[in-house]
Amino acid sequence: MAENKQLYVFSHAEVVEALIKKQNLNDGIWALYVEFGIAAINAQNPTTGDISPAAVVPIAKLGLQKAATISPIAVDAALVNPASK
Repeated sequence: MAENKQLYVFSHAEVVEALIKKQNLNDGIWALYVEFGIAAINAQNPTTGDISPAAVVPIAKLGLQKAATISPIAVDAALVNPASK
C-alpha cells in the first residue's frame, strides 16, 4: 500500500517544468516568475506580548517568464516538453 504523504516538496526547476507542461509550451527557455505583495499589520510577540508594526509579504502570483539562459529557476521547454511529431 502506498504511503499517505502529508508533504511534497519541489525544486524551482520542477515547478517550472510542470507549468511548461500545463501551458503546453514546446520551445524557449522559461523561468519561474514570482510576484509578491506587501501589507502592514500590528503583530504581537508571543513571548513578551508586545505589539510591533510588521510587514507581511504574501506570494501574489506564480508564473513563467521568458529567459535567456538555463539556470536553477529556468528550464528549456524543448527538453522537458518536446513537440509531438
